[in-house]
Amino acid sequence: MENVNFTLNLFIEYLQIEKNYSEYTIACYKRDIGEFFEFMQREKIEKLEDVTYSDVRLFLTELHTKKQASRSIARKISSLRSFYKFLLREKIVQENPFALASLPKREQKIPQFLYKEELESLFLVNDLNTAIGQRNQALIELLYATGIRVSECCNIQLSDIDFSLSTILIHGKGNKQRYVPFGSYAKEALERYISDGRKQLLKKAKVPNHYLFLNFRGNPLTPRGVRNILDEMVEKASLSLKISPHVLRHTFATHLLNEGADLRSVQELLGHAHLSSTQVYTHVTKEHLRNIYLHSHPRA
Repeated sequence: MENVNFTLNLFIEYLQIEKNYSEYTIACYKRDIGEFFEFMQREKIEKLEDVTYSDVRLFLTELHTKKQASRSIARKISSLRSFYKFLLREKIVQENPFALASLPKREQKIPQFLYKEELESLFLVNDLNTAIGQRNQALIELLYATGIRVSECCNIQLSDIDFSLSTILIHGKGNKQRYVPFGSYAKEALERYISDGRKQLLKKAKVPNHYLFLNFRGNPLTPRGVRNILDEMVEKASLSLKISPHVLRHTFATHLLNEGADLRSVQELLGHAHLSSTQVYTHVTKEHLRNIYLHSHPRA
């Protein structure tokens, strides 16, 4: 299997250099392809070019037997299809046995979101006289105001923020950049934090940095740190709900659509490559439209 592992390393280099994928995405590819290599060893398939469509079907049957989620199986097929597409391009194989494999139907889960009343209580829990309180307030205001991903939030540099236009340059997935606007509440919270709280936190750092959000040691805040902060805020607000940065992203999109924003604009703000990723939020707004109809139509 030495040649197989060498080929995987070539593919990983391609993902890093040509596709500029994140470490997390590359780790998922390695794990998915590695699982297929284990299957090849069990089935005594020595070379990648020896894999047939029948082998692919047997591999998928194994995944279903293990009761893996359809979303997980779909991702593995997609990873291996891309891998073989690369092998075809490099003339390492003659055909792609995963080309005919159909993706399992994905369960359409309706995104969890917060109602305005639940959000309001979160905005009131922070002590704005402390550096940590100012940071936390700026954090939740910005996550709700922009709908950015937690990784994007943690990577914001001070130079990315334009207060005159109330926009932030976001470095998204695949190194794609987009400008995202923010409102007056987020602006006020950010200005307070940057002029006061952030300076206090930065004093504790051993090495100065230009990241917007810092932890109590003055170092850049991590995605896990953001999740811990939100958990603490929920506890302080005595709310019986589970909140994450992604729930705030769902909330941002849902509230925009409920107030009449068009799908294309929301897609651009979220940084979705495909409109289908944004369309999931229309399921949430159906209930809202039904309530409007029932309360507004004379013969409802």
